[in-house]
Amino acid sequence: MKSAAIILKGRVQNVGFRYYTHKTAVEMGIKGFVKNRPDGSVYIEAEGEEGPLAAFMAWCHKGPAWARVDEVEVQEQPLQGFTGFNVR
Repeated sequence: MKSAAIILKGRVQNVGFRYYTHKTAVEMGIKGFVKNRPDGSVYIEAEGEEGPLAAFMAWCHKGPAWARVDEVEVQEQPLQGFTGFNVR
């Protein structure tokens, strides 16, 4: 298991990004949460097996069709023990 904190910048709010992040995470078996930040970015904490987590992070680089991800910051972190994935 691995855990990561992910910050996405670009046109990532008001485009359904959190909804599709939740949907994608659940489909891939990723645990954690997603939330909008006041600066217009999206913040995600995600954890899962290495393969699915890498696939989820690859999805985060593009997001839903009408989003535009300009910048992605990823930082590994200790496991948080999430039991599901939710939108905050």
